[in-house]
Amino acid sequence: MEMPKNMLTQIQQMQQQYMEAQEALKKETVIGGAGGGAVRILLTGDQRCTEVHIDPALLKDGDAVLLQDLVLTALNTALDSSRQLAIQKLGPLADMLNR
Repeated sequence: MEMPKNMLTQIQQMQQQYMEAQEALKKETVIGGAGGGAVRILLTGDQRCTEVHIDPALLKDGDAVLLQDLVLTALNTALDSSRQLAIQKLGPLADMLNR
């Protein structure tokens, strides 16, 4: 059974839009922070970590458990933000699939 030409065209357009959205995500950044900004993690929209900032004052206390918790919180916040960004960018494509 052959696919209707307009359906094939729509699929090709969606594929192109998806690739463009993926490229756009790579250029965007999100920040996850914890401890009032003492720990910050920057991720790209495709979830690549580009920067980790730890306030040197946190290192003076020597509280490794606190630092670990702050880094984990900042990372999870950044990942959540990155996922939301992906939903914003790719959401319209999902809507097209549901038509």
